[in-house]
Amino acid sequence: MTKQFDDIYAATAHIRDNCLCLHAQRAARALARRFDEALRPHGITSGQFSLLNVLNRPEPHSMGPVAKFLAMDRSTLTANLKPLERDGLVSVAIDPEDRRGRRLALTAKGRKTLRAAMKVWISEHAALEREMGVDPEPVRAGLRAIA
Repeated sequence: MTKQFDDIYAATAHIRDNCLCLHAQRAARALARRFDEALRPHGITSGQFSLLNVLNRPEPHSMGPVAKFLAMDRSTLTANLKPLERDGLVSVAIDPEDRRGRRLALTAKGRKTLRAAMKVWISEHAALEREMGVDPEPVRAGLRAIA
């Protein structure tokens, strides 16, 4: 082996062990799989659960703030809304104040689904926090700081 290869291998090992992005991606995938499975009986994924929660407000939201809060672009939000709208959980209406915009709201079925899914989330989330074996608040604080 050459010295150059050894340095690259050492750098790769360092990145593997220390890269916050890599560890966040791996954790996000594992969490999504776990919550997708828990929420499956309610017909939604973990991402859809998050989106339903963002839309759970007294007044409809416009797309911009929802996309910003979820850290996604508007086209990704549109794609994520389509199955929820198709399943009758979300309504997407033309904004009466700006016909180019859309207003997003939960339907009655969406609220019912969210209410039932919240019970699953509460239970699963409590189990996850117990399994972590550390105080989850510093983890949340760190993730909020990054976001």
